[in-house]
Amino acid sequence: MRYKNSNGFTLIELLVVIVIIGLLASLVTPKLFSKLGTAKEKTAKAQVEMIVTALDAFKLDVNRYPTTDEKLEVLWKDPGTIKSWKGPYLPKPVTADPWDNPYFYKSPGDNNKPFDLKSLGADGKEGGEGENKDISAWE
Repeated sequence: MRYKNSNGFTLIELLVVIVIIGLLASLVTPKLFSKLGTAKEKTAKAQVEMIVTALDAFKLDVNRYPTTDEKLEVLWKDPGTIKSWKGPYLPKPVTADPWDNPYFYKSPGDNNKPFDLKSLGADGKEGGEGENKDISAWE
């Protein structure tokens, strides 16, 4: 028995709406996640550039780049053993890249570079493509 002034939705109408919402979500979600990966890559590039600027400021004061043993920590924390240290050179610690992997730092660097600084990308391993690509200070 059906009422003439029924204001509710039928089960079929609700299922159709749910299917449409599911289809829209399946179209939009991959695009949003691809933008998230791109945003992390851009953030890592910006952080690498910021760290390089801090390394250069450290070199101006101390007349050398931090050693591998000193790590990047010397850019925001006074080690107490460097007389001409005038930091902090970074306003806050930058200990990990956007994927929560530590930045790779070595001084002196390979191929006659004063240092090597890079993020190993989303996979945390050397090499890779796309979101897994290494982001280096020398690119």
